[in-house]
Amino acid sequence: MLNPMSPLHQQQQTLTRYLRDPGHCPPPAEMDVERAQIYRDLVFENLVSLLSGTFPVLVIILGDRDWRGLVRLFLRDYRSPTPKFGEIAKEFVTFLASEQPSLQQGPWPAFIVELAHYEWVEMALQQSESEPLPTSDEQWLLDRPLQISPLAWPLAYRWPVHHLSPDFKPVEPPAQPTLLLIRRSEDWSVRFSELSPLAWRLLQRIEQFPTLAGRSQLHALANEAGVTEPSDFMDSGLALLRQMHAEGIIGV
Repeated sequence: MLNPMSPLHQQQQTLTRYLRDPGHCPPPAEMDVERAQIYRDLVFENLVSLLSGTFPVLVIILGDRDWRGLVRLFLRDYRSPTPKFGEIAKEFVTFLASEQPSLQQGPWPAFIVELAHYEWVEMALQQSESEPLPTSDEQWLLDRPLQISPLAWPLAYRWPVHHLSPDFKPVEPPAQPTLLLIRRSEDWSVRFSELSPLAWRLLQRIEQFPTLAGRSQLHALANEAGVTEPSDFMDSGLALLRQMHAEGIIGV
C-alpha cells in the first residue's frame, strides 16, 4: 500500500481529482497536459457510452447536453462501492435517488429517478444469474404456499415510466400509480406488462406472506378489497393464479 504522503500517492490523487472534475481541478504538475487530457476524455467518454446503452429513453428525453452534464455530475460527486463495470448502471440509479432533492432544482424532469430505475431493470433481469422456478402442478395453487419467480419483478411507480418519451413528459404524476410486472422469459427477452391493483397486491402479498397457501391469500385479498361475493372473487382469483403459473411468474 502506498504511503498517503508519498509523492506518487499525491500525484495519483491529483490525477483522480482532475479526471473527475477537470473544470475545477488541474492535472498533476509533473504530467504532460495533452496526455492528461487524453486520459480525461477516455474516462468520461467511456462512462457516457456505458451508461447511454442502459438508459436510451432517458438520453433522448434529456438531450445530449443535459445527459452529458448529468454523467459529469455522477463522475464528479459519486463514490461507487464497486469497481465492476456491469454494476455501474445500478450505481448511477443509486446516485440519482440520493441526489433527488437537488436534481429537482436543475434542468432535469421530476421523473428522472423512476425512469432510470425502470430502464435499469431490463438490464438487471437480462444479467441476473437467478434460475426460473422449478416446474410445479397447478392443482396445488390453492392448497400450498406460493412463491414469485426471482425473474419476475412487480414494481410500482408514481410516474407512467413505460410511456415517457420526448413527446410525453408530464410535469405532475397522475393520481393513480403505475403498476408493472417486468419479467424475463425463457428466451431471455424481458417483457413488461401492466397490472391491475388487485393483481399487484396479490403478488405483493405472496412476497410478504410466503407461508400462506393460495386459498388463504385470495381470502385475505378479498377481505382487503371489501368483496361481498367471495365465491366469484375466488373463481377469478384462481384463474389469475393459473395464468401467472403458466407464465412462470409464480409457483408452488
